[in-house]
Amino acid sequence: MTEVEVKKVQESLQDRLAQVIELLQRQRLVEDLTHRQEGQHNDLVESLVHRQNLVELQRKLDDLHPADIAYILEALPLEDRLTVWQLVRSDRDGDILLEVSDAVRQTLIADMDDHELLAAAKEMDADELADLAPELPRDVVHELMESLDAQQRERVRSALSYDEEQVGALMDFEMVTIREDVSLEVVLRYLRRLKELPSHTDKLFVVDHGGILKGVLPIKRLLVNDPDKKVAEVMATDPVSFTPEEDAYDAAQAFERYDLISTPVVDKNGRLIGRLTIDEMVDLIREESESEVLNMAGLREEEDIFASVWRSLRNRWAWLAINLITAFVASRVIGLFEGSIEKLVALAALMPIVAGIGGNSGNQTITMIVRAMALDQVSPGNTRRLMRKELAVSLLNGLIWGGVIGVVAFMLYGSWSLGVVMTAAMTLNLLLAALMGVLIPMTLARLGRDPAMGSSVMITAVTDSGGFFIFLGLATLFLL
Repeated sequence: MTEVEVKKVQESLQDRLAQVIELLQRQRLVEDLTHRQEGQHNDLVESLVHRQNLVELQRKLDDLHPADIAYILEALPLEDRLTVWQLVRSDRDGDILLEVSDAVRQTLIADMDDHELLAAAKEMDADELADLAPELPRDVVHELMESLDAQQRERVRSALSYDEEQVGALMDFEMVTIREDVSLEVVLRYLRRLKELPSHTDKLFVVDHGGILKGVLPIKRLLVNDPDKKVAEVMATDPVSFTPEEDAYDAAQAFERYDLISTPVVDKNGRLIGRLTIDEMVDLIREESESEVLNMAGLREEEDIFASVWRSLRNRWAWLAINLITAFVASRVIGLFEGSIEKLVALAALMPIVAGIGGNSGNQTITMIVRAMALDQVSPGNTRRLMRKELAVSLLNGLIWGGVIGVVAFMLYGSWSLGVVMTAAMTLNLLLAALMGVLIPMTLARLGRDPAMGSSVMITAVTDSGGFFIFLGLATLFLL
């Protein structure tokens, strides 16, 4: 999809969201007007208009893709969201629940009774059920499992047995398998009898009678080769494959690296047990990206933008408390040099520049390091070289931009010594920012934590306190 097409889709979504909001507002306006007026027919008028608006709204929702409805639900306040949710056809509930964010999904599930949840879940495949099951009430999950056939039940249990960051938790069980000793013509006849292929089917999986994966037959090879050829003659015998215990993020990187659409998942004996598809990998990459952004800002979890004040407060307070402590430390650093600031007022005006530039530089370094760690580009063998490179970049930036601000300081205050101190302080703080920008994510990773978790808060605290101490310390030593 081109950038222009993406923009058109986004504009269309915005238009549809605006139409839904307009209908909801019109409904509330009619209700207010009829309540203010007196008359025996008011209730009837209100009921008719109310029903007409809801019918029109429901008609618009019926025309939308589940992903578009999910987008609209996420953009509405809770009361309007639940109004729209009640108008969605019950046979589409499951698809929409899988599309919305985790935070919004919780509000929708809370509004559904057990019967509605069971009806929605029964429309899902085993891998989709495994995604949703942890958020459903226990009694609903139990009743749902009892209603499944033996194969489906085993598949759901299998998917639930893996950690959410493992391939097994994301694999799909819907796939087409064939034998290597049959002709392509037989395969084509077999596919025609199926009438419909699983989504994202770009290849067929070749297995023996014991279910052992022998290779894959890409659809394009099936279509362009002589129908009389055997599958064994045209299949690929060395496909990219994964085991269910492997890291899902490694799989996502492989999908990006090799331009995969689907790939087999095999057990330790090489038996085909499932497949990974591009849609799951795209969702995983998006979720990981969003998680990193939230973690760097110090948010503990994804937050519904229309969540209650109390829920939002619980999500944000922890790192704000840490930030408050670090800000207090920075203020104490300034307090150590109160006498210097009183003697040279220019210091008070210049020291935020040193701290601010240091914080920005540190965040740049952390962003690069966290990205490199996510791509497995950082290893014990290249850590020192990476550190030297970041320090060199910061040294040059410090000398260049520190020199610029040093000249500005001289022009403003007529003191060459103040300009030199400004340059030195800027350079030293950028070196500190680079050092901590590498060490903070690496230390978090060694402790088994997300390298991005609170990194932005921590680097800002270090560069603020360090910048104030370096600048005011140098000024005290050489200017006073």
